[in-house]
Amino acid sequence: MSTPSGSRGRGRPPVPLDRIVATAIALLNDEGADALSMRTLAQRLGSGTATLYRHFEGRPQLIAHVVDEMFAEMAAHPGVDDSDVKAWQDSLATAARTMFEVLRRNPNVAPLMIENTPVGPHALALRERALAMLLDAGFDAGLAVRAWVTVARYVLGFAAQLRTDDPAIEQVAAWEAVDPADFPASMAVAAEVPVPLEEEFTFGLTMLIAGLETAVGESSVTP
Repeated sequence: MSTPSGSRGRGRPPVPLDRIVATAIALLNDEGADALSMRTLAQRLGSGTATLYRHFEGRPQLIAHVVDEMFAEMAAHPGVDDSDVKAWQDSLATAARTMFEVLRRNPNVAPLMIENTPVGPHALALRERALAMLLDAGFDAGLAVRAWVTVARYVLGFAAQLRTDDPAIEQVAAWEAVDPADFPASMAVAAEVPVPLEEEFTFGLTMLIAGLETAVGESSVTP
């Protein structure tokens, strides 16, 4: 039977890949990782799961695309690509802060990045630039790869703690619950609690880079 003029034929029209990935990220941010399935994503797109299976074999491949889109956003930051005019310390700190900021805006993506090793083209390109920068700065191969992996895991570890609720209340309650007689050192610093997560991140990153400065200096004088 012929299709009437002006009406849609059998099946649904294709949905562009970039729209699918953007919608998946929005779904993650709105409802969390557990809510992301091929069915729920298709419903949000106003389409059917068959449309999604034209692009992905299943949810793992969809997640891989979502994760790589995060790395694309990280790499697009104007401060990440100018390592040729900045000291490696500044370049590495910029990359780490950019990664953290992207994940801060998309907090439900960080756990997916921990559970699935990023191997998409944008993740590999960002890693390549970071390693090239470290090698050019005098890091040997072993120290360069360890430095980058450590920084990447450091960022993900902090990003995975980002939540919509404020953990500061829980921190204060935990400190106030202890007996001052049993924990005098804790009581001596209690006025400094809570430390904002972003402040902890910056402090730790500074210490990490300072440690790498020492390590690369030592490796350059090792006979």
